[in-house]
Formats: sequence, structure tokens, C-alpha cells
Amino acid sequence: MSDTKRIKTALISVFHKDGLEDILSKLHAEGVAFLSTGGTQQFIESLGYPCQKVEEVTTYPSILGGRVKTLHPKVFGGILARRDDEGDQQQMADYEIPYIDLVIVDLYPFEQTVADTKSTEQDIIEKIDIGGISLIRAGAKNFKDVVIIPSKNEYAELSAILGEQGACTTMEQRRHFATCAFGVSSHYDTAIYNWFRV
Repeated sequence: MSDTKRIKTALISVFHKDGLEDILSKLHAEGVAFLSTGGTQQFIESLGYPCQKVEEVTTYPSILGGRVKTLHPKVFGGILARRDDEGDQQQMADYEIPYIDLVIVDLYPFEQTVADTKSTEQDIIEKIDIGGISLIRAGAKNFKDVVIIPSKNEYAELSAILGEQGACTTMEQRRHFATCAFGVSSHYDTAIYNWFRV
């Protein structure tokens, strides 16, 4: 099928690591390369899988206490590049931007932090995810070429697809995950909005 895309590189940036093991195992067996940051990268390597640091791609370390890790053209270019656009392809080559075909994100637990009576205002503000929500929106926007997994609620569905189809997805599947992604981002931003307006 012409709309089927193969996953070759996955960017994984998650708060909660539980539930990832099966997906990582299947992706690794399919020869998918992993790209990640901080604790997620260490988790992937602890399972015995090679994982490139995002900092090696961007040449920038995680800065501002972790507030800026993935926000870089070499990350977002890799997600947003249109594979059928010659201009995009030329710029990807010119700037040595790697393609990213799968993005797995699990956002900072904003609502849980708000619900915790011990949380201070600063605790809550630091759980407003910036990079993660941006990755979700970028992956969803480019669903024609990219698979976006916006929360651990979609892990089982991705695992089933990997088990049945290998590291390949259809346009219908990618569009479905994009729909889930915008649902996640809408809910997340609404929760933040509701906290601010109280």
C-alpha cells in the first residue's frame, strides 16, 4: 500500500516509563533506532538497547533545569519534514537533520501535581510540559509521515500494530493516533487553563 510508512527512527521522551518495555523490544527487533533524553534514554539503555542522546543530534545539552531539551530545529525538522516535498528534502540534507518517524511522549503529570495537596505553585508550574506538548503537536500535524503516540494510553494499540505489521503503519492508523494526540493536547491545555483561572 502506498500510504504505508516504515518506522526507522523513534524519538521517545516520557515521564512514566512503565509499559514501554514491550514496544521497545518490538521496535528494536525491527531495527528501529532510538533517540531520547535524560531518564528515558537511561531507561532504554538499561534494557540493553542502544539509544542516541538528543544532545548528540542538536549539539546542545539539556538546559535551564531541564526546561529545554528537545526544542531544536534538528528535532522538530526531523518530525515536521514532508517526505514528498523536494524543498524539505534539500533542507534536511543541507542542515544534516535526521528523519524521525515515530514520536512517543508521556507528558508531565500536571493534573496529579495539582491534586497533590503538598504541591506548591512552583511545583505545579514546573509540571507544565512545553517540549512534550510541542512534540505531540508536531507529530500529529505531520501524521502523513509520522506516528505520534501521545500518552501511555496508546501503548497497547501501538504494540498490537507492531506485533501484526512490524514497524509499518497505514495512513488510517497514523491519522487515528493524530486524533488521539490532539485530544491529549486539548485536555492538557484545558487542565492548565482551569488551574490558572481559579
